[in-house]
Amino acid sequence: MRPRCTQGGPERGRGTVGPTGPFVLAAGDKEQCCAIWHFIINRGSFTPERQTRWELIIQSWESVRLLSLSSDSLTAGPGKMEVALPNVPTEIHRPFTKFSEWKFKLFRVKSLERRPSEEETEGSEVSYSSSQETSPESTVVLEDLSLGSTPQSPSNFKPQEASEKSNEVDNNETDLKSLGEETHITAIQQLCRICGASFKMDQQNRSYPVHGPVDSETQDVLRRREKKVTSWPELILKVFKTDVRADVDTIHPTRFCHNCWTIMNQKFSHNSSEVYFPHNQAVEWTPHSATCHVCHSSKPWGKRKGAPQLNPHKMKRRKMGSEFAKKSKASSNHSIQRNSSKALNQMKDSCKKIHLDTNLLVVDYPSDFVKSMSCQVCEHILSDPVQTSCKHLFCRICILKYIKLMGCYCPSCKYPCFPTDLTVPVKSYFNVLNALLLKCTVSGCDEEIPLGKYSHHISKHKETKGKEAYAHINKGGRPRQHLLTLTRRAQKHRLRELKMQVKAFADKEEEGDVKSVCLTLFLLALRARNEHRQADELEAIMEGRGAGLHPAVCLAIRVNTFLSCSQYHKMYRTVKATTGRQIFQPLHALRNAEKALLPGYHSFEWRPPLKNVSTRTDVGIIDGLSGLNRSVDEYPVDTISKRFRYDAALVSALKDMEEDILEGLKTQGLDDYMSGPFTVVVKESCDGMGDVSEKHGSGPAVPEKAVRFSFTVMNISVANNSGQVRIFEETKPNSELCCKPLCLMLADESDHETLTAILCPLIAEREAMKTAELLLEIGGILRSFKFMFRGTGYDEKLVREVEGLEASGSIYICTLCDSTRLEASQNLVNHSITRSHGENLQRYETWRSNPHHESVDELRDRVKGVSAKPFIETLPSIDALHCDIGNAAEFYRIFQLEIGEFYKNFSATKEEKKRWQATLDKHLRKRMNLKPIMRMNGNFARKLMSKETVEAVCELVPCEERQTALTELMDLYLKMKPVWRSSCPAKECPELLCQYSFHSQRFAELLSTKFKYRYEGKITNYFHKTLAHVPEIIERDGSIGAWASEGNESGNKLFRRFRKMNARQSKVYEMEDVLKHHWLYTSKHLQKFMNAHINLKNQGFTVNLDNPDQMERLESSMESLESVEF
Repeated sequence: MRPRCTQGGPERGRGTVGPTGPFVLAAGDKEQCCAIWHFIINRGSFTPERQTRWELIIQSWESVRLLSLSSDSLTAGPGKMEVALPNVPTEIHRPFTKFSEWKFKLFRVKSLERRPSEEETEGSEVSYSSSQETSPESTVVLEDLSLGSTPQSPSNFKPQEASEKSNEVDNNETDLKSLGEETHITAIQQLCRICGASFKMDQQNRSYPVHGPVDSETQDVLRRREKKVTSWPELILKVFKTDVRADVDTIHPTRFCHNCWTIMNQKFSHNSSEVYFPHNQAVEWTPHSATCHVCHSSKPWGKRKGAPQLNPHKMKRRKMGSEFAKKSKASSNHSIQRNSSKALNQMKDSCKKIHLDTNLLVVDYPSDFVKSMSCQVCEHILSDPVQTSCKHLFCRICILKYIKLMGCYCPSCKYPCFPTDLTVPVKSYFNVLNALLLKCTVSGCDEEIPLGKYSHHISKHKETKGKEAYAHINKGGRPRQHLLTLTRRAQKHRLRELKMQVKAFADKEEEGDVKSVCLTLFLLALRARNEHRQADELEAIMEGRGAGLHPAVCLAIRVNTFLSCSQYHKMYRTVKATTGRQIFQPLHALRNAEKALLPGYHSFEWRPPLKNVSTRTDVGIIDGLSGLNRSVDEYPVDTISKRFRYDAALVSALKDMEEDILEGLKTQGLDDYMSGPFTVVVKESCDGMGDVSEKHGSGPAVPEKAVRFSFTVMNISVANNSGQVRIFEETKPNSELCCKPLCLMLADESDHETLTAILCPLIAEREAMKTAELLLEIGGILRSFKFMFRGTGYDEKLVREVEGLEASGSIYICTLCDSTRLEASQNLVNHSITRSHGENLQRYETWRSNPHHESVDELRDRVKGVSAKPFIETLPSIDALHCDIGNAAEFYRIFQLEIGEFYKNFSATKEEKKRWQATLDKHLRKRMNLKPIMRMNGNFARKLMSKETVEAVCELVPCEERQTALTELMDLYLKMKPVWRSSCPAKECPELLCQYSFHSQRFAELLSTKFKYRYEGKITNYFHKTLAHVPEIIERDGSIGAWASEGNESGNKLFRRFRKMNARQSKVYEMEDVLKHHWLYTSKHLQKFMNAHINLKNQGFTVNLDNPDQMERLESSMESLESVEF
């Protein structure tokens, strides 16, 4: 029986799309469907998909027929019904109209008659309909209805059961959505957060957490580069410019791949190996949706046979959609490539106008050489070359344009490259580049010009061409004058048209700022003519800073030229008024600069904290008597003293030497980040300055003598595998530039009580620092320092004062051993160092308590001359400066006695001795230009102790034997002197050091024989130390001259000069100014600024105020600009 293949009319109901087209099926028996099935099979149009669909139709036919029989009261037409085929939603195929309307109202099902736009946008409805097809729920509902014994009417139908069925459908939709989100999360966890690549591309499947701390290998790289980044988010933000701190786990992957890890490591390690970053920008992640590119990126084909097949119609559409997306994606990639290549070609074309082609090279260089001298982007000769981190060279303009256009990677090797990574090549490369000979591009010019002078050569052509093109209009009369020779009125007239054009441009583009436009034009003109010096000065004026000096340079000039604040301010105002420019900086700028150089500016910490010392670090100049009463043991302390706190002064000195410390670490091949502990050896010096009275000012009556306490950082060392490595050593330990003042007091050094009251707090701070460790930041790293203090810069008078010994006239001649004067004269050479600070303290206790109840002479002999309490620990040594002065004074007396032949007549009167002295002074003044002095000083001693002097003196000695003895004595002394005066005798005079014992023995023999009349039973203190103790001290310390007090003595002269310079009405403020100015004078930081300023001035890089031609050129140029009034 042929089925009726007609469009369904009103009596047939709605047409239903079957396997072969629209069919209308009668609600009869089951054989009609079977006949249709066999008809399809016989026609040969049977496929497996249609077989599956028809099996579903036949299985549900019986239940449909039962439903139609039980609903006769609701039937619109008898015996006919519409079969709801599985591929169409069942709601639109209910057999009767009323039942369908009632079902719509009961379940509130939305109409599925949608617009085409809705069908395209909502893909979830398709999945819902397909789930209705495959799920057996519709059949279950029909079976439940057909199994009832009585027909069900709308009144008997239970709405709760229907709502439960609807809820089950909604739950299925929710489960499908949650399942899709879980699949999405699982998929993104297999991708890199930064580049989006799959972890499966790496054979070892390496990945790293985005929000975790950096691994140990990366931490080592960052530590070597002194970077403080500790977590991946900070590192990713710094390298890839991607902020991952606000990531959501349902949207963003939580790990990144090994390729991105390698890029970050090489970014900070500057490794030249190539790692390709496949994206110009980081991947943008979006929430899961129906069109999610992560979930739908897998191919629909290639499924396993056992996997469930989807709807074939949808499969076809899906394949078509994926193929279309694939084609569109390929076409978009090709379009991007076309656009990028087009942009690169445009870039090269634009570069032709400003860059020089390699065809202009005169010499036919090898191709590799030409490639090394040309840009890899535009293929022209390099202009303003820059170098990437992967060591490739480009024009600055070209690489910046390329990075902006194509992304942050090198055009040659695809290595990541950012604009901040670009550096300038080495100077030798510029020399080779600028030496390339090029042909001139101007027709008619056959010159060969080096690349460095090419622009200047072309500018000459342009000037010549411009002059030829511009013909001055002169209608007779006087010859046309130059613009600068005209009067202001004539200049206005000639520049009138240009003035209006510039004003119109300024009004349009620069908001009427005519001055800036004119100054910029003038600046560009100077740059074009290579007059960069005037251009720099003009640019400085435009920026409002003038061609001025750095505040630190101005401070160094003020300190080194001994200008007070008022004198400097007067000079500053004079220069500014004369030149109209701010060359020097005002006083407030200098005060800000000096704050960082004075103690109390830097923070530090002691471990453990110093005993009886405040933990505050912002302590500047303090009163030397702070915390003490104005009377100590009923003794009035009427003095003025200013000092720094010892620990704050040491910290400031170390910060001032920061560059030297870091340079020493680099020179010795040590790591820059070594934290120590560093050992700092400090030389301490103290000396009285005698009369420092000044006839000015007012204030309290104070002593007219002064005492200075200072220190010098001698060397800094650090422990290494091979022992102590010295990273800093003072090259000029006796210079006043490194002897830093610590305490100034107006007091007499012989006043034991005042000296004790002022110096005891300072000594207590030093004792506390001996057992503590300083924590200070040097070079951005917290480092530890330990201090060793050596009190060697004391003359013998002050050593006896602070160590509690008797004065220098005592029978206990030496401050190093216990010898008496008689014992030292009998045994001139063989002595050893026996005294120490601890032993002196014990002897003082014995002297104070007299435990053995001895007499004064016996007790004095027991304590070996200790009569007061020692309060400053000094190192038993010889002060080379005072030793030289003392020995010179003794030779001066020997010369007088030899002139008067005292060895013949021991009973000479004082008048005769004065006559001998006058004869010697007159002769030395005539022959050696040595003026007589009241007291021996260092300069006189140096000139006196020479061969020329002894030859001149021998002219006055009548006996040749005495002349020979005197000459030999001086010769031996001059051979011994370099051993104790040099800073390092083992390097400077090793032969004399080895012969010192022989020379001292011979010197002592001469004293005991030829000059017995002078040294029988007695000897001077310094002769004894020179002959007996020099070898032992050099063996212990390595030097005597380096530890002398010469720097402190030079500082005494500076004190007098600073005091005259900083005269004030109050001596208290005067002392503060002197201490502060003297500290700044010893600053190594200011010394480097001063040296650099002097070098630049010698090379001609600074403004020369004494050059009127230079000033006139600049001023005339400025006047010509100012003459243009708008």
